[in-house]
Amino acid sequence: MDVSQLRVALFSGNYNYVRDGANQALNRLVGYLLKQGAAVRVYAPVVDQPAFPPTGDLVGIPAISVPGRTEYRAPMMIPPRVKRDIAAFAPNIVHVASPEILGHRAISLARAHGIPVVASVHTRFETYPRYYGLAFLEPVVEALLRRFYRRCDAIVAPSESMAQLLREQRMSFDVGIWS
Repeated sequence: MDVSQLRVALFSGNYNYVRDGANQALNRLVGYLLKQGAAVRVYAPVVDQPAFPPTGDLVGIPAISVPGRTEYRAPMMIPPRVKRDIAAFAPNIVHVASPEILGHRAISLARAHGIPVVASVHTRFETYPRYYGLAFLEPVVEALLRRFYRRCDAIVAPSESMAQLLREQRMSFDVGIWS
């Protein structure tokens, strides 16, 4: 397939409302794909005062503030208006960038329409419980992440060391590098 035939629907929990390394990488990826002639539409929560302008077309997904971390948003569903937008865009690949509810919903939507799914791994979410005194939950979080990533057709990581960790955690044994 030629890049100009690529139609990517990218789902992210944070595309531009808070600046971090993961969303900077996603915005660079979208910019690169657009320059190569691909069509890309991003589906993510939006805020009135984002940290920076989004690269490409950004379609807002309703979300609630995360308790204790109100600067972050948690999208809970893909509403009908967004499903119509996705159908009209007609993606031929779905890219999920965060293993949360929106990511699960995007995978389910893609599966229902026979669209392949690629997941990019940016963050060691399984380590988060230790920062809240809940390190005993790390194996549970790891199991949930494994379930998420095994629903995807492909997984990509930013480095060989991260790819190796994902293999060791049995997220997938075939992890590509995307940096």
